[in-house]
Amino acid sequence: MPNQRLRDALLRNTLGFDEVAKATGVDPKTVERWITQDRTPYPRHRHAIAAMVRETETYLWPDAVAPEKKKEINESEVVQVYAHRHAVPQDIWGHLIEQSKISISILVYAGMFLVDNPALIKTLRQKAESGVKIRLLLGDPASREVARRSEEEGIGKTTLGAKIRNALAVYKPLAEVSGVEIRVHGTTLYNSIYRFDDEMLVNTHVHGFMAAHAPVLHLRRLSGGDLFETYAESFQGVWDGAKPPKW
Repeated sequence: MPNQRLRDALLRNTLGFDEVAKATGVDPKTVERWITQDRTPYPRHRHAIAAMVRETETYLWPDAVAPEKKKEINESEVVQVYAHRHAVPQDIWGHLIEQSKISISILVYAGMFLVDNPALIKTLRQKAESGVKIRLLLGDPASREVARRSEEEGIGKTTLGAKIRNALAVYKPLAEVSGVEIRVHGTTLYNSIYRFDDEMLVNTHVHGFMAAHAPVLHLRRLSGGDLFETYAESFQGVWDGAKPPKW
């Protein structure tokens, strides 16, 4: 079976066999076999390719890293654990946004605490204009899932939907900015995900508690790790099933 993940990663980055061969010091035919025959490269070659396409080794070659080594890497991906979202220092959010050079991806229902920052929209616009890809994924205010979460948090059936509409109104000026995509989803939100290049804040959700009172994991992506990649794939799955908002 061909390695479709590796093939797609090279295509996305417009990399051919010759370029990968030159970077890894192997024959182009070897690179071709890595794709068409799903041959697993040596670790030094995996490191080089993963860096070139900005993917993890675990994503490109799921079975290449030994379980004991993978466990060690996964533990190292955790930078910090916060008992509550409100315990995350405010400057962490600002720093992660400012340092982003490639992409910012946010998955929430409303995330009103973000738009409380009056400089956020201006900052996101500037990041997009500098080439950063921004994806904002909010809850569909008309969905059953949003109404259910609102009731579970004890704030009334329609309150969360109203918060989402307020958040969408704040983000609307970004809708026509090149590099910014805004969508809404109707999924059950198990975690809010805030990704800034290769760092991520994951706000886990706890039944009966508002998100601000639930724990947060600060993760940093490492080649060969599974933890960061799991949440990244979760974001992508929700994004793929989402739709443009009704302004």
